[in-house]
Amino acid sequence: MSKDNKYRANKIKREHTIIEDILPLLENLSKLTIVKSIIPGRINRRGGSGIPPHLKLKYNTPSGIKVLAKNSSSIQEVFVVTDEPDQAMKVMKERKLVK
Repeated sequence: MSKDNKYRANKIKREHTIIEDILPLLENLSKLTIVKSIIPGRINRRGGSGIPPHLKLKYNTPSGIKVLAKNSSSIQEVFVVTDEPDQAMKVMKERKLVK
């Protein structure tokens, strides 16, 4: 295995923690051919309880799309790398992978 893939499982970078119950949602995103890579980022604690884990679209970035992964106690930035962010957002919404 090359050094470039040391922390990668499928298209998901696994160098840092991913909040509870979000990995299956990211794995579903990684199945899209338009998605090149998924990079989980910073985690913050949040108030509230009882909400199911979900992904929420935020905005385009220079490398693709910023998504927020949320569960009942945390929120995590997730960066989806794609060459076609508008098309990727459309597909994600159509397949109900994000809110």
